[in-house]
Amino acid sequence: MPSFEQALGIHPQAMMLRARRAEILAANLANADTPNYQARDIDFRTVLSAEGDPTRLAATNRGHLSGGETVMGAELMYRTPSQPSLDQNTVDVDAERARFVDNSMRYQASLRFLDGRFSGLKSALRGE
Repeated sequence: MPSFEQALGIHPQAMMLRARRAEILAANLANADTPNYQARDIDFRTVLSAEGDPTRLAATNRGHLSGGETVMGAELMYRTPSQPSLDQNTVDVDAERARFVDNSMRYQASLRFLDGRFSGLKSALRGE
């Protein structure tokens, strides 16, 4: 008999991670004009991947720096700027907005999936 965790899959953890990532991306956007602010992010795919240790974030580029902080077991990394600014701020507003919108849509998709799962579980418990 499958457990409750098996019925919901990875979506509860994904939603918590996406919610935290939304906070990180919002902080990046809020500090777009702050001199010396370094944009941060987590690599969502790496964190929830089934390959390797899901709590270890891999640096995929030599330009990635270790931030020392963790988010739900994943290392919070500094973003590598595509075009450095004179004030050393690494926030690219357009790219951050795109990431924020993409993250929001994926959060909503997980929410819809879980809603469907809960509806199915309720129907099964009622014998419908």
